[in-house]
Amino acid sequence: MPAPMQRYFVGLSRDTFLLALSSMFADISTEMLYPVLPVFLTQVLHASGSIVGLVDGFAQATQNIVQGFSGAVSDRLQRRKPVALIGYLLAAFAKPLMGLATVWEALFAARLADRIGAGMRSAPRDALVASSVAEADRGRAFGLEGLGDNAGAFLGPLLALLLLYGVHVELRSVFYLAVIPGLLAALMVVLVGERPVEIAAKARIDVNWRRFPVRYWKYLLATAVFAAGASSNAFLILRTRDSGVSLEATILIYAAFNLVAALVSYPAGALSDRLGRRNLLLTAFMVFLLTYLGFALTANIAVIGALFVLYGLYQGMFRAVGKALAADLVPQELRASGVGWYSTTVGLLQLVANLVAGLLWDRIGHAAVFYFGAISAVAGVLALVILVSADMRRSG
Repeated sequence: MPAPMQRYFVGLSRDTFLLALSSMFADISTEMLYPVLPVFLTQVLHASGSIVGLVDGFAQATQNIVQGFSGAVSDRLQRRKPVALIGYLLAAFAKPLMGLATVWEALFAARLADRIGAGMRSAPRDALVASSVAEADRGRAFGLEGLGDNAGAFLGPLLALLLLYGVHVELRSVFYLAVIPGLLAALMVVLVGERPVEIAAKARIDVNWRRFPVRYWKYLLATAVFAAGASSNAFLILRTRDSGVSLEATILIYAAFNLVAALVSYPAGALSDRLGRRNLLLTAFMVFLLTYLGFALTANIAVIGALFVLYGLYQGMFRAVGKALAADLVPQELRASGVGWYSTTVGLLQLVANLVAGLLWDRIGHAAVFYFGAISAVAGVLALVILVSADMRRSG
């Protein structure tokens, strides 16, 4: 590795890079299916649109709930790697099971298994990321992991397009082939060396809530206020399609969004190590606010495409810096729980945001979804400034 590149990644360990690769391969596996899953449900299994919403809504909610408990389990066992590895393997083998489904109920069951696996691996993997470096480089570590995750999210849709329109494989075959990057993700985790935690966990396997410090709860509250209006990317995709963009072009725009997020993740994490986590999060919230206002105010194809790609700045910063700050604010022996319940909070509030967004989309108007998100972003900015100090970090 050239000297300038070595300096850029100074402080990161071999395990940090392996964990970033595991996130990349896992997201390739998942995002290969993102653009084809609704098509498979409706055109092959003849499910209705409401069934599509049911499957995705329950799957995401299941993942979010499992994340918190998997973190608590790994803290209790003081073993991150085995819990994460089981999650990676479960998610990998669930992909071809979805492709084998002949009725939507079977796909629903496989999709739940996939998201249970994703939820199981998330918190213990993030704890491994946090412990793979010194505290001063934690933002860099989460930034690199976010780079891997978002790079996978960029490559996955492109790979699906290549398979479907370049190689002309059948739709079911995409599900079967998704197991390959899923297993590569598990292999990366196998190669990670887990460091023992110096302090034994005294919490039960359930929640560990009472052991979290007050400033962690303040941060969680500020995050929840913001996330209440942060609906999923599905509404950005729907708005893009509404503006007249073709499905193929929409998938390419979505891939470009993930590319921007990937490129931003590591620099954002590194900057948060020097400038402070809160300042970078405020920047992410402001990017979200501007993007949602733009989606509410215009239907111009070029502007919509540009805004969607710009949204990648928010995605890259929020993913890397948000988790790093959550890891800063809890004791080392409860780090997986702290990051897990942070992720659960974000996910469950996004589920609420999606339900509200769906009602606004159907009953008031498409722009109302984005006005609501912008209002929530303003509230989130205020909550973050009031509740979270600029130097709110914990040593150790």
